[in-house]
Amino acid sequence: MKVKRLIYGMLCMGVLASCSDEMNYHEYNNYDEDFVKLNFSNVGGLITTIYRGLDQDFGGNYSGAMLASASDEAQYAYSGNSIETFYNGSWSPTNAQNSVWNSCYGSISNCNMYLDKFTGLTFPELEQNADYNIQMFRYNNYQYEVRFLRAYYYFNLVRQYGDVPFADHFLGADESNTLSRRPASEVFDYIISECDEIKDLIVEDYSKLPADVAPSVVEGGRANKATVLALKARAALYAASPLFNPENSQELWYRAALANKELLDYCENKGMELVSSYNSLWAATNWSSATDEIIFGVRNTENSTVEGYNFPAGTENGKGGNCPTQNLVDAYQTLNGYDVRLTANGWESDDPAFDPSQPYANRDPRFALSIAFNGDAWPTSYGITLNTCQGGANGEPVNGGTPTSYYLKKLCNGTLDLRSNSTNKTARHTWVTFRLGEFYLNYAEAVFRYLGGADATNAEFPTSARAAASVTRERVGMPAFPMGMSNDEFWEAYKKERMVELAFEGHRFWDVRRWKEAEKYFTSINEVKITDNGSGNYTYTLQTVNRTWKDAYYLFPIPQTERMKNPNLSQNPGWGE
Repeated sequence: MKVKRLIYGMLCMGVLASCSDEMNYHEYNNYDEDFVKLNFSNVGGLITTIYRGLDQDFGGNYSGAMLASASDEAQYAYSGNSIETFYNGSWSPTNAQNSVWNSCYGSISNCNMYLDKFTGLTFPELEQNADYNIQMFRYNNYQYEVRFLRAYYYFNLVRQYGDVPFADHFLGADESNTLSRRPASEVFDYIISECDEIKDLIVEDYSKLPADVAPSVVEGGRANKATVLALKARAALYAASPLFNPENSQELWYRAALANKELLDYCENKGMELVSSYNSLWAATNWSSATDEIIFGVRNTENSTVEGYNFPAGTENGKGGNCPTQNLVDAYQTLNGYDVRLTANGWESDDPAFDPSQPYANRDPRFALSIAFNGDAWPTSYGITLNTCQGGANGEPVNGGTPTSYYLKKLCNGTLDLRSNSTNKTARHTWVTFRLGEFYLNYAEAVFRYLGGADATNAEFPTSARAAASVTRERVGMPAFPMGMSNDEFWEAYKKERMVELAFEGHRFWDVRRWKEAEKYFTSINEVKITDNGSGNYTYTLQTVNRTWKDAYYLFPIPQTERMKNPNLSQNPGWGE
């Protein structure tokens, strides 16, 4: 019987329920130091508060829009949404989209406060309690969880801003407003060194604790060794990428390849592997059905938020939301491994089996699992066939009708029914923070850059970039990348594979930035307008929508409000002084 390995970070608005896959603590409410030290529960409440800062992107940060709609993955169905700030020219230090700055520094402050004030406690008045050893074991592990969380929040900051203010101890407001920015390279070094220091100290597997310290119910919601190794591996890849490694230091690429190999080796030794069902990674039961692949995720209480935002317009309570672009659709190959593209002259592919009259048939299986298209049955609970043609029931000009002719499936639960007479309106949703599929791709990129070729290997890295990048394809029955690809061919194929495998998981917005390839991908997006000519014949018209891009956008502006409080904060290039 396989051990449940999935570790979930809880993000709930109410008191956390007591069940086997959730953390059972009350929220810390900024009580004084003596109150927190009273008992295990109060200390645990502060830990829960720190976990609550973990990020996710189901659309809650931008009134329904995801960061995907600020990249070439999607176009949001409604104009005037704040997501447009990223590409309409209105982005500035006074319109800085600074929620990550505020949330991460708030969480880091709580981490520093915990490590400075609440470690080393012994709770002698509780020694006679029957569960004292269990609670002390849990308490002594908190410090390593907190150090991981602090490093994670610093990663989110450095990814977004580059150089950032840094403190590893609790600061008062006056002191914090005197900090200058620490170089991004040093922050990445800190994150990686923290992970190295705690990886063998933090609990390895919460379901396999010794009997004398194991709680009666296994708690999820905790970072473990695999989670720490995953953060290290992702941070090392970012640090080596062109945005943060303009000199193309091979030492940084080597560190990234080594870190990602370390995680893959560790997970494989633990029996982890890619799950056979790609779709199960976002199912309501993924906490039990996809544990072989998911390393860490943020699990929510039952809701239908993402469905409400993204179910097709023209369905009851469906708003259209984040509509996949033709750019993304073109990244999905045929089952035989050939590219497909919509051009001004219509659909094109070198696959002799491709039928332009049925452009969505016989495509990479991940396409139909991620994107709803004209003629598709979606949502499954509604029993309808989508008509995303111009003038169709789910197309323009319906309010919220898709501007791209596609709707989002991935992350959404098609069995939910948002109609007023339904009783099946909510389900569990987990934001997958780290999963094994990402790290096969991370390893492929790092070893490709380090060894200099798609098929290159050595004694230390016996798996080639081509082989590693093929793992996610082979999981769904797609052919492996062929041997003998040129570097340019592999790089273009790798980027498409990453776009397909990780679609709508919050990577594309950052990947294109760290590659410094925004001029190629973020200056426009493609939509398709479908005309129904009757008798099952359709005309597909490609339409390009331009977007504003400036090189300043590779990094977010330091919020002007923060610079007013702290004169030592310099501004990022291109944002003015």
